[in-house]
Amino acid sequence: MDFFEVQFALDTFYAVMAGALVMWMAAGFTMLEAGMVRAKNASEIVTKNLGLYSIACIMYLTCGFYLMYSSGDYLGGLLPQIGSHWSLAVPEDTVAAMQYGIDGDVGYYAEQADFFFQVVFVATAMSIVSGAVAGRMKMLPFFLFAVVLTGFIYPIQGYWNWGEGFLNQNGYSDYAGSGTVHLCGAAAALAVVTVLGARNGKYNSDGSANLIPGSNIPMAALGVWILWLGWFGFNGGSELKVSTGGSAIAVAQVFMNTNLAATGGVVATLLTSLIKTGKMDITMAMNGAIAGLVAITAGPSAPSGGEAVIIGAVGGVIVYFSILFFERTLKVDDPVGAISAHGTVGIYGVMVVPLTSDATFGAQLLGVVLIAGFTYVMSLLTIYVINLFMPIRASDTEQEVGLDLTETGVEAYPDF
Repeated sequence: MDFFEVQFALDTFYAVMAGALVMWMAAGFTMLEAGMVRAKNASEIVTKNLGLYSIACIMYLTCGFYLMYSSGDYLGGLLPQIGSHWSLAVPEDTVAAMQYGIDGDVGYYAEQADFFFQVVFVATAMSIVSGAVAGRMKMLPFFLFAVVLTGFIYPIQGYWNWGEGFLNQNGYSDYAGSGTVHLCGAAAALAVVTVLGARNGKYNSDGSANLIPGSNIPMAALGVWILWLGWFGFNGGSELKVSTGGSAIAVAQVFMNTNLAATGGVVATLLTSLIKTGKMDITMAMNGAIAGLVAITAGPSAPSGGEAVIIGAVGGVIVYFSILFFERTLKVDDPVGAISAHGTVGIYGVMVVPLTSDATFGAQLLGVVLIAGFTYVMSLLTIYVINLFMPIRASDTEQEVGLDLTETGVEAYPDF
């Protein structure tokens, strides 16, 4: 085995293992969401997450990967040209493998590894929608929306960045997807919630919001820990290469910064909650961890460790006030704070990149506007059409009984 083959094997293995870590984030989203909803809706949440992950994988194989990595473009990179990446046949030799370039350094890994690493990102974006609509959206229309988001909406805007489309050509920088993945998922979630409305009992006649507590805070916290672990694959795997000394150091830097940003988010939200309420709100702290992770995702390789802590801490403060703003001012019912943690902080994560790199604020702002605008409009149209033929909202009676029984027929906690 020559040196090239060793590099090929090592980088392929790294991509696959990083993808496995990101896939494990699906379990994190499941536990977080199931813990943050009422017990009567927990089985339905688990079913949605299993279903959306499976749908995302099938749709990305069917058409998403095809769209996202085209061999050309139309309208200056705004629309992908159907390309040569449709074939996922096993390469006969290393020459047929995917080629990538990082800072002028060329490397190779198996095309199947590239597909696997990309498809778990698609599922992550759809998981964000699941949390925001928890407790009142019927399952079949949710799955129909997943088909459209994962097969078409996500791949087109993903092409703009990672498929060398319009945003990439105009200097947009988003290393692991604060915008491409997290803002996309949050914009889609906001569009669905716009049509769906709030859970029964969430708001009083005077507009004030009621607290609807989660059923299992330890389970939700376990979900956050799983997400935290999976994020090392999310960000670290996006380096794409670990087979040289320079790339190994870069991977280590990304791992370090990813971890430190999350810690900054947790500490910042705990302190903010203490100052505002006199208590340290664990639900805010969990969102603080996610906010720190989202904030560093657009540029985890460039900052120092101290800068990563600050980036995460600012993200933690942002998510705290964003959650309150969406709930109390905009009357947007988001049971897990997904729109704030992934959307508001996703915007911040994209816009903070120029502070530690040569990216420009103009290019980053263009990315935010296009990704959020395109995803929101297309998602709104999609869910509106679905709602015309198939009501997406569970009835008052169904919400009262719980979606476990009405949608799955299986109670998560039958002893209660």
